[in-house]
Amino acid sequence: MPDLTPVLARRITVLGSTGSIGVSTLDVIGYARKFYGAEVLPVEALTAHSNVKELAAQARKIKPRFAVIGDSDRYAELKAALAGTGIEAAAGRKAVIEAAAHPSDTVMVAIMGAAALEPALAAVARGTTVALANKECVVAAGSVFCRALALSKSDVIPVDSEHNAIFQVFRAADHDEVEKVTLTASGGPFRDWTLERMRSATPAEAVAHPNWSMGAKISVDSATLMNKGLELIEAHFLFALPAEKLDVVVHPQSIVHCLVSYADGSTLAHLSAPDMRTPIAHALAWPRRISSPSRKLDLPQVAQLTFQAPDHERFRCLKLALECLRRGGVSPTVLNAANEIAVEAFLQGRIGFLDIPRVVETTLDECPDANVEAESLEGVLAADERARVLARAVCRRMMV
Repeated sequence: MPDLTPVLARRITVLGSTGSIGVSTLDVIGYARKFYGAEVLPVEALTAHSNVKELAAQARKIKPRFAVIGDSDRYAELKAALAGTGIEAAAGRKAVIEAAAHPSDTVMVAIMGAAALEPALAAVARGTTVALANKECVVAAGSVFCRALALSKSDVIPVDSEHNAIFQVFRAADHDEVEKVTLTASGGPFRDWTLERMRSATPAEAVAHPNWSMGAKISVDSATLMNKGLELIEAHFLFALPAEKLDVVVHPQSIVHCLVSYADGSTLAHLSAPDMRTPIAHALAWPRRISSPSRKLDLPQVAQLTFQAPDHERFRCLKLALECLRRGGVSPTVLNAANEIAVEAFLQGRIGFLDIPRVVETTLDECPDANVEAESLEGVLAADERARVLARAVCRRMMV
């Protein structure tokens, strides 16, 4: 049996531990402790946005050194919940960034949305391994993120199932041999719906993903196929792939996660059951592999794998993301920010499902500097904030 001692001794920080990916990460760690021993994969820090009850319960069970709640108004509540444990409590945005900067071997970035950007960059700056489960911080600040990565000693291991699959299949040194990298999309709950039926789709219907268990925002992105558009932009930055070498295919079974086609006619695919604990376990143990509680793939039970081209007219968010990928500048930043605002408005019942791409497209059209590249984190954050203000105004107009 291979010696996994160095892997199992790694200290782990989980940013966004109460979300779907964070909970799955702690599940993988808990399983490893039962399988390999109670002291493996010690946890340095856990952070959450506002769920004090869940964060405190996790901290009492997993025993990190440091626990942070992003909502600074809830510090006293967290401190009281952790009284007598010896776990240091903190609160606020700066404390979350500090948690990312704490000494650890791997930082799981599972914070949702653009809020992950500063903590992720803090982890990159100190040269740790970054398990990246957040696509938005690369989408919103791809050039800035990649420059920071080039100046550091960090390794970034993608955790999105598709990008983790590319990471495992794609040999970055052989760019000239690669003809195309294809990401798969389940198609979400509305894959076979007509536009007229989609017009009246409810938030409850949109978050009911047929294959994956995810948070509300990510589930809506899957329903609009915006998640796949964001993933194309992320793949462009993470793997230095031009737009013409990136593609999407709808694969309802969510078994094949990527296909890499080479110049000699070969296509290599990555397959696994739709269970986020598989890429999480890979990222925590890379370049080795550890046992995990993930569902194992049973192809006879799956029986068939089907593929079809995405419909860009019914799923305009994917089309908008492809346009931003080719357009460059901060247009991906604007796209991501406008989408976050639009999805929030939809989940609150203030706009309809098909209004989501309308909000994003209108915001892109009305943003005067979307084609201009941001040279710094401050520039990215400013573009992000301008886009959010504009997108909120667009949402208000659509409510009238």
